[in-house]
Amino acid sequence: MREPSSSRVYQRSNRAHELTPAERAIYDTLDTGRIPQHVAIIMDGNGRWAGKRALKRFLGHQQGAESVQYVVETASRIDLPWLTLYAFSIENNLRRPGNEVSFLMKLLKSYLISNVKRMNDNNIRMAYIGRTHELPSEVQDGISVEDLLAAEGVDDAIKHRIDEPQITSALYTAHMPDPDLVIRTSGEQRISNFLLWQIAYSEIFVTDRLWPDFRGLHLLEAIAAYQQRERRFGGLGEASDEDLSDTLPTEAELARG
Repeated sequence: MREPSSSRVYQRSNRAHELTPAERAIYDTLDTGRIPQHVAIIMDGNGRWAGKRALKRFLGHQQGAESVQYVVETASRIDLPWLTLYAFSIENNLRRPGNEVSFLMKLLKSYLISNVKRMNDNNIRMAYIGRTHELPSEVQDGISVEDLLAAEGVDDAIKHRIDEPQITSALYTAHMPDPDLVIRTSGEQRISNFLLWQIAYSEIFVTDRLWPDFRGLHLLEAIAAYQQRERRFGGLGEASDEDLSDTLPTEAELARG
């Protein structure tokens, strides 16, 4: 079983003053020693957001792209080290109409081009993981060679005896800690083929809010909820005072079984 990742010592962010008043009110209640190192978000609900407003689906995707910017900037302002956003899955590619997939690729290209300076201004480093080599060439132009090469090496691992460290080292996220918190919008109670290995012991936060309505405030609310939980990684947890010595069967009792 994988060990939980080491904790990071936090201080109050020196950019907290850039938060909105509502965001700051929640941030000031957080324990900076328990800010997650890595938050992963399944962004869901763009189409339903548009449908509820009798709008075309592409407008939902455009609004969803705006939500990405709001959430990423808030994450930067609280010094969240890692944020992974689930933007597009192989199932999306196979099961969505071709014109919608084409639009999503154009939206992704536009986002990559138009937000570089904004990301730099917010001290954000963007990296792209997954099957990036299968994206359209015009989208790949916005992704570094290093990111593409990160997917290599899996065949070499298969040639040897595979154990957990080998699997972990061959993942797209090998350079990142496993997510502490997974957020899913739109109320769906599934993980949709997202970071299956990495989220084995992640805490999961599900909100009914559709992704285009999700903002930095709601990221902070999810982190606040996360901090109310006790992470046990398969154990009983520090709060447990249960004495099992009188309840577990002896070897003789097991043998009689």
